[in-house]
Amino acid sequence: MEVRDLGNLDLLARQVVEGFMIGLHKSPFHGFSVEFAEHRLYNPGESTRNIDWKVFARTDRLFTKRFEEETNLRCQIIIDASSSMYFPEEERKSKDVYVNKLRFSALGAASLMHLLQKQRDAFGLSIFDSAIRQHTRCKSSSSHYRLLLTHLEKLIHNTERQKTTSAAQALHQIAESIHKRSMVIIFSDMFEQTDQVEDLFSALQHLKHNKHEVVLFHTVDKTLELDFNFENRPYLFVDMETGEEVRLQSNQVKPYYVQQMRTFRDQLRLKCLQYKIDFVEADIRKGFRPILQAYLVRRQKMNI
Repeated sequence: MEVRDLGNLDLLARQVVEGFMIGLHKSPFHGFSVEFAEHRLYNPGESTRNIDWKVFARTDRLFTKRFEEETNLRCQIIIDASSSMYFPEEERKSKDVYVNKLRFSALGAASLMHLLQKQRDAFGLSIFDSAIRQHTRCKSSSSHYRLLLTHLEKLIHNTERQKTTSAAQALHQIAESIHKRSMVIIFSDMFEQTDQVEDLFSALQHLKHNKHEVVLFHTVDKTLELDFNFENRPYLFVDMETGEEVRLQSNQVKPYYVQQMRTFRDQLRLKCLQYKIDFVEADIRKGFRPILQAYLVRRQKMNI
């Protein structure tokens, strides 16, 4: 999906989800549906009192009526809002609304929340940089959905720079605050200080230790951040979190840089595999289908 305007997150989230759902009948998930917002599949052995026989007559499948307070899933969505997530920065000559990692994460989160709400699932939102800036409990109401969209819209329009990150500390705190078994979805580039990488892995393990199902969307601009595909000319590179500057010819450092990034990514992927965390490369140039599909796969595996 090509994003031109982030002025209405709700509308964009609906468009993302509807486009995704249209393609599901061609996929292995053709049995999944969000059409029955007031129903859930009947589980053999439970009471037949709430079966909707009219739906059964139309679909030949058993659904039970779902009540407002009922929820199948709790999902905590976590967004890294440190300054590295503002990459790539907007070109001043551009007239189109650009998409950086933070905006991609916000729309991805809004799309997931829209899908969760349609299924009457409960969802919360956590936002962190050097500390936790926003943390809400999981709810499934429409008013809660609108409140979280407001938080995301404020995040999109925040122009503050040089915000450092403390992902390890934030994830430890969030793990302690989630008391019921939940799905935990993280949008982050996972860029941490070199001496804190092991703490970051420990925080991911903490989430799994508390029996949560964790999906990490490693949010990157693959072309520029991982493959370092810049023209071979002088550039001024600026650390978006510290403001430190370095001027160099891109090809002078490309082999070393690409190797270091590949090593970090492979290490991160291996740790996720060890901890049974779903690692998903979320390339901001590839759209939102990988996001929704990864969520759907994990949700089906949970069998809640």
